[in-house]
Amino acid sequence: MDNDTLENLIKQCQEKNRKAQEEIYLQFSPILFSICLRYADNYEDAQDVFQEGFVLIFNKIDQFRFEGSFEGWMKRIMVNLSLEKIKKNNRVSFEDYENQYIQEDEEEPQQDYDYQEILENVQNLPPQYKQVFNLYVFEEYSHQEIADLLCISIGTSKSNLSRARNILKRNLLKAVIKDE
Repeated sequence: MDNDTLENLIKQCQEKNRKAQEEIYLQFSPILFSICLRYADNYEDAQDVFQEGFVLIFNKIDQFRFEGSFEGWMKRIMVNLSLEKIKKNNRVSFEDYENQYIQEDEEEPQQDYDYQEILENVQNLPPQYKQVFNLYVFEEYSHQEIADLLCISIGTSKSNLSRARNILKRNLLKAVIKDE
């Protein structure tokens, strides 16, 4: 979709045009739902956040000022809503690893993994590791931004990312060995 078409659709959505909302929904729902899946504990929770997120997007679309990426604006809404749900349910507690050194596992040979397999493994991470991993890897937040957003130290963000990577690496390698 080119920028002029997208801009026109956004303006129509700001005027509450249902057909334009449907087009935006169809265009962006795969990427936005994948964000919800990465943060949620299960598919149903992801669906709930996804639906609530789109309602929020269309309710707040007047706030989009055509400065920066519309997709990025929508992604931020979905991420923030996902994190809000997690905080509301008090499901995550972070340990402070500010001064603790986390040693990475030795490098393993590169493998090709199926996206669905990776997503399932990310969903199975402990919640505190999953949040930091998603924010750092998929949303490309810095450790400072993650620390500010989750009210943790930068060291805790770094150690949780390291632990998440190690768990993922271990689980994905187990799957490869099991399939051989």
